[in-house]
Amino acid sequence: MFTHSIRRRLVIGCVLALTLAACGRSADTPEAGGQATTTVSDGPATGDLTVWAMGTEGENLPKLMEQFQQANPGAKVTVTPIPWDAAHNKFTTAITAQSLPDAAMVGSTWMGEFADLGALDPTPQGFDNAAFFPGALDTTKVKGVQYGVPWYVETRLVYYRKDLATKAGITTPPTDWAGLKAMAKAMKDKAGAKCGINLQPGGTGSWQTVMPFAWSAGAEITADDQKTFTLDTPAMQEGLQYFQSFFTDKVACTDLPPNQTEAQFVNGTAPMFISGPWMAGSVAKAGGDAMKPNIGVFQLPKNKTATSFVGGSNFVVFKNSKNKDSAWKLVKWLSEEKTQAAWYKLSTDLPAVKSAWQDPSIASDPLLPVFGKQLEDAKAPPSIVNWEQVAVAFDTEIEKMVKAGQSPADTAKAIQTKASQIGTGGS
Repeated sequence: MFTHSIRRRLVIGCVLALTLAACGRSADTPEAGGQATTTVSDGPATGDLTVWAMGTEGENLPKLMEQFQQANPGAKVTVTPIPWDAAHNKFTTAITAQSLPDAAMVGSTWMGEFADLGALDPTPQGFDNAAFFPGALDTTKVKGVQYGVPWYVETRLVYYRKDLATKAGITTPPTDWAGLKAMAKAMKDKAGAKCGINLQPGGTGSWQTVMPFAWSAGAEITADDQKTFTLDTPAMQEGLQYFQSFFTDKVACTDLPPNQTEAQFVNGTAPMFISGPWMAGSVAKAGGDAMKPNIGVFQLPKNKTATSFVGGSNFVVFKNSKNKDSAWKLVKWLSEEKTQAAWYKLSTDLPAVKSAWQDPSIASDPLLPVFGKQLEDAKAPPSIVNWEQVAVAFDTEIEKMVKAGQSPADTAKAIQTKASQIGTGGS
């Protein structure tokens, strides 16, 4: 999924080792202004290709394309970097004008919308989907059809101060819900923290912390057909109750200044928080060399499951591309293990291809392998057109629950009502 919390990029969210089947291409339905690709030819890519990518990815991708062009000397790739704040409008305008690039980086929260508009080419046969992290692969699917592949991924872990955990009598990270609550309480009562754990008390993006607890209790956002919401269930209420309990038990705080997570972690005000891999570098920078050995992470604790959130970006080919065969060859190349490892070294974007995590640049890191383990059990919201609107309503009700004491039952009911009024969107 694509979110601003991923190093100021929209989330949502993996690319894996792909093997493309031989032989030409055939059509399915042309109503969207182009024929869908079913297979991709053998041989190198040729011709001109245009690619759009956002943020730092757009700045770094031309360096990677030099390697692709060396391997495919008959192809020329032109990358257009796009600022995040202009990206969505640029895409939707280009869809209307039928002036899209051949391929692009697209966040999972936009997949449903772009697929509904008929802009995306379904993924051809021959891609090894088993190579991808399952939760990331799911972000490419809209109403059962796969569009593109996961390109890079992120997920969320619990960060904690090792030295303060020792002071609090915690020698082994917890693995279940009760253990996480007990650890947060010990951080406050025994290690002197103002807040045992830093949890966002509602507001923009808070659903990303709440939903893993709900998923772990067995909740789902929609029914399997992705046409109806299922946000008011006993499992959802259980997840909401657990999240709220950190605040009612006063081991999490509602009054921490925002956007100061690193400083609060370093000074011990809040020595635990839940976030993604980019925070490891941010905390190390804020705390200096003395802090680095005291940064610990562990997987989300288990209820029925131990599910976290998966974000990142997908890579797609547009149905109106005049060079789809070579565009899909580019996507295949981006999904190869060696390319994934090379991209991590250029960008620090974590590979969507599981085998790429064996590269020493990742495997030898003291923290990153734990993110890889968590990615085996990580989910994103379904790729529905109106998810962003539903997320705003979700965040609003979470804030009422945390700050105004609204019950989990009423919160789940309110989220369901608002979501149903918004609808899933699309045709």
